[in-house]
Amino acid sequence: MPTPAIRVTSSAAKRASSLLRALQAHPPSCPCHSNPSHHYQSPSLLKSPRRSFATPLDHTKQKEYAFEMAASSIRFGPGCTKEVGMDFKNMGANRVCLVTDSNVSKLDAMKHVVESLSREGVGFTVFDKVRVEPKDSSIREAIDFAKPYQPDAFLAVGGGSVIDTAKLMNLYTTFPDAEFLDFVNAPLGKGLPITKPLKPLVAVPTTAGTGSETTGTAIFDLVSKKAKTGIAHRNLKPTLGICDPLNTRTMPSAVHASSGLDVLCHSLESWTAIPYHERTPRPQNPMNRPAYQGANPISDIFSLKALRSTVEFLPRAVKDPEDFEAQSEMLLAATLAGVGFGNAGVHLCHAMSYPISGQNPGYKHKGYVIDSPIIPHGVSVAVTSPAVFRFTGASNPERHLAAAEVFGKDVSNAKKESAGEILSEVLAEFLVNLGDQPRGLKALGFGSEHIDDLVEGTLPQKRVLMLAPNLSLEENEEREQLRGLFEEAMNY
Repeated sequence: MPTPAIRVTSSAAKRASSLLRALQAHPPSCPCHSNPSHHYQSPSLLKSPRRSFATPLDHTKQKEYAFEMAASSIRFGPGCTKEVGMDFKNMGANRVCLVTDSNVSKLDAMKHVVESLSREGVGFTVFDKVRVEPKDSSIREAIDFAKPYQPDAFLAVGGGSVIDTAKLMNLYTTFPDAEFLDFVNAPLGKGLPITKPLKPLVAVPTTAGTGSETTGTAIFDLVSKKAKTGIAHRNLKPTLGICDPLNTRTMPSAVHASSGLDVLCHSLESWTAIPYHERTPRPQNPMNRPAYQGANPISDIFSLKALRSTVEFLPRAVKDPEDFEAQSEMLLAATLAGVGFGNAGVHLCHAMSYPISGQNPGYKHKGYVIDSPIIPHGVSVAVTSPAVFRFTGASNPERHLAAAEVFGKDVSNAKKESAGEILSEVLAEFLVNLGDQPRGLKALGFGSEHIDDLVEGTLPQKRVLMLAPNLSLEENEEREQLRGLFEEAMNY
């Protein structure tokens, strides 16, 4: 049986062989330099006579050669929420759609926003029915509210659910005739590009986790498919993110923990994603270059800094509600991680989390004031992380060991073949010490009878699976690998 293809960085010998074969049919027109010791290697190109006839190319197999950086403008500082009215006045906006949820609507953050808008004479209306962990039905309800109002700008005050909902309200009021699935990520939707700028959107996060104030991604449950999906495009990103540490002081300990675990996995997954130049296919038009591109030198800086801050400050923020320094640092870490993963992407923890939360057998996480069962997003991504990073370790041992070192592990004498196991162990220890975290999928109510559905709910997440190291490109083999990961994630 032939060995299945997997997403790993090619060895120098394999790259050389592939290039020599390619050069016989499609020689390059110019040389470029490469540094073989660097993580982001570009293949060396050999001089060759110009060919006389064009050779057809299979564009689906061409690897990427460039990466782009896109992020919202960010304002960070205690009390800066009060400036938001001036921001909209400066834009010339006077029909602002203010988006929030029923809990945040009662908090000081919302009070300060309303006062600021009113003080500057900016007209607005309020939609406060955002659902925590949105479903496609709640997104449609929000869109139906916004369309008749015809806002000239949007303001989101709340956590990732609120900000993501506001992004989609903005999208579908700008494209009022679009079908709902037109922009939804393929294969669940059509995955059409967003071809024109949207209206201004200012995001005021009240949680420290999603980093949605920096990204062009919006996530929701597509109930008919029993899976989370979403829409990802640079044009979705907010115009401005106002990150005010005073707004996260009302977060309960459980929300601090689950939000922080999202930051943890954002940073780890973007740090360990396949390098951008290994991603296929290369877009034929830069407009079609995905937001999630693979690890790259700029995202690395943000992701690693976010990981270090999370390891240091998340336990403090969870254990002491009066530790305002830790809370502020976690808000900053969430924003940094948002810039990192918003351009590099995430992979297996997030891909597997979508069916975990979408197929919740009835689990209700402690500390969440909500009537219906809920697996918070951060919990759903972190619960598989020990299994995931044990699996991905062989793809890039140096990066996995560097991550383990951030947790305080001495890796000076560690063997490369043990990198995945080492990172898995320090992650499990971190989660246990954080407290009140389910120690595997069984603690969420899942059993072996659920694995088939979890796997089938993961397979459509191509946008992130394409960035997963060590994952097979052959679907049946990929399915078996995912089955093994869910089995391992039952307990840690």
